Amino acid sequence: MTTRIGFVRHGTTDWNAERRAQGQSDIPLNAAGRIQAHALSERLKNEQWDVIFSSDLSRAKETADIVAAALGVSIHTDPRLREIHKGETEGTTLEERVTRWGEHWEKMPLGMEDEQSAAARGTSFIAEIAEAFRGKSILVVSHGALIGLTVKRLIASVNIEVHFHNTSITAIHYNGIEWKCELFNCAKHLA
Repeated sequence: MTTRIGFVRHGTTDWNAERRAQGQSDIPLNAAGRIQAHALSERLKNEQWDVIFSSDLSRAKETADIVAAALGVSIHTDPRLREIHKGETEGTTLEERVTRWGEHWEKMPLGMEDEQSAAARGTSFIAEIAEAFRGKSILVVSHGALIGLTVKRLIASVNIEVHFHNTSITAIHYNGIEWKCELFNCAKHLA
C-alpha cells in the first residue's frame, strides 16, 4: 500500500517579488500568487487527493484554500509546516543583510532556526500523517526551505540546492520500506 505526499510551495507574495526573507512572518499572497494558486488548482482538479494539510501562515493557507475549493477536500493546518524561522533577518533583502551585518551574516547569532530543527519538524509531521493516512494521497502546502529540508531528510539523494518555484509540486511516495521521489519542483501549470 503506497502513501503519496505532494508538497506544494505557496504562491508568490510581495516579499518574494522584493526578494525579502519571509521566514515565519505572515505575509499574504499577492495577485500573482492567487493566479498561480488557481493555475495549480486547475492542474490538480483531475487528480486524486484525499486531504490537504497546510502551514498556518496565510500565504500557504490561502494557496491551500484555493486548491481545496477546486478539489472538494478538507484542509487541516499545522504549525510544524511553517517556513524555517529567519530571526532578525526576516523582512530584509540580501543587500540589507550584508550592509547591516557584513558578508558573513549567516554565521552570526541572529535568532535563526537551524536547518536540523526545521528538518526534524517537517519529518515528524510527515511520519505522523503517513501513518494516519496510510495508502492515501496527501497534499501538503508549505514553504520552500521546509519542503527542501524535509524531502532531503527523507530521500538523501535528492538535490535541494535549487530554488523551489512558487506553487511547484514535489511528489514523494512511501511503499512501506522507503521514500522515493516521483516529481520534483514541477511548475508546468505556470507555463
